[in-house]
Amino acid sequence: MTNRAPHAYDVITMGRVSVDVYPQQTGPLEDVSTFSKSVGGSATNVAIAAARHGADAAVITRTGNDPFGRYIARTLPEFGVANAFVETVDGLNTPVAFCEVFPPDDFPLYFYRAPKAPDLMITTASLPLHEIERARIFWTTVTGLSEEPSRSAHHAALRARSDATNDTKLHTVLDLDYRSVFWSSPGAATREVAVALEHATVAVGNREECEVAVGETDPVRAADALLDRGVEVAIVKQGPEGVLAKTRDESVVLRPHRIEVVNGLGSGDGFGGALTHGLLQGWSLGRTLAFCNAAGAIVATRFECSTAMPTTDEVERFLQEDPTDGTTTAQESVRA
Repeated sequence: MTNRAPHAYDVITMGRVSVDVYPQQTGPLEDVSTFSKSVGGSATNVAIAAARHGADAAVITRTGNDPFGRYIARTLPEFGVANAFVETVDGLNTPVAFCEVFPPDDFPLYFYRAPKAPDLMITTASLPLHEIERARIFWTTVTGLSEEPSRSAHHAALRARSDATNDTKLHTVLDLDYRSVFWSSPGAATREVAVALEHATVAVGNREECEVAVGETDPVRAADALLDRGVEVAIVKQGPEGVLAKTRDESVVLRPHRIEVVNGLGSGDGFGGALTHGLLQGWSLGRTLAFCNAAGAIVATRFECSTAMPTTDEVERFLQEDPTDGTTTAQESVRA
């Protein structure tokens, strides 16, 4: 009997997972009386968002061997995300995250991941390297670099992507998703991001995350610094000031959509899933960025995260009703 070839997924993400326990009322948590639960965690949400756009998606992560872990494993396929690479870690609890909702722009997050989150227990030996190498898009986040053994596993996965010579590989995306609570210092994150960027073809983050990654908060300088590190596409999210994307020969700037924000959390993950869709479709930078911008806006008008991810049709209808004004320019010269 011959071994079956590894499955070539459209999108594989790797990293954080949790159960989000979100209040159903705005205001301080101590005053909230009802909550809802949903699957959460940035890498997991991006896989869910990608699947909403029709991608064959999977997530590599770890949960506790507990009811919340079973809930995650059961729910992922309902979203269209394969759970073949979701394993349990005995002795650790599945993380829980709470938020407070103070629209339009204050959404504090409270992570319950002590003494250690299972998703930081991914090991190099446990990686599905053949599938990672063959995935059209492989998506990782900076959080996975914060502790061992996850740090070494992420670097091993990124090296495998760089070394892969198959014709299914399209992009390796590094989400600059920096959260200070997970790191001993910003400098420690900067050192790890520098290594990861050597293997990424796309980098995406906000201005604070770009400062940690490359020491720049100005969107244009941050994008240029990311391009200088070797990525092909640099995306800098600017919140109420819009979003910038640059390649070596093109720059696109889009204004934000004017919406009534319900909960800004998860907007970036919706943006990320939409980004994978644009990359898979081979769209232009402008069309891809407009689609991402709209997807993120839609999520911000909804209360939860994973359950809020829009379909392709929803994003297209949103864009028809609220086209994004933007500026596209060609660079004067191709960067070395």
